[in-house]
Amino acid sequence: MITKEDVEHIGWLARIEINEQETVEYMEKLNSVLEYFGQLDELPTEDVAPTYHVAEVYNVFREDVAEECLPQEVVLANTEHKQDGAFRVPKIG
Repeated sequence: MITKEDVEHIGWLARIEINEQETVEYMEKLNSVLEYFGQLDELPTEDVAPTYHVAEVYNVFREDVAEECLPQEVVLANTEHKQDGAFRVPKIG
């Protein structure tokens, strides 16, 4: 069962402010979802093969092949913001 403290903690983790009314509302909604999962647990699934995806999912991979890249001069030709052979970007933070 989800408590008001649980909802407040989730709000704190998500860095969102939740007022008292929203806390109660979210607590009720989350508990409703958990009750639904409880109903699903009661279904007879012994003879049902487990599935992990509704549709068949396959990973599509490509060969990682090294190719020729552009020369450094060509890459930096269209910018004014370069220094020591690299792009010069603003400092972050």
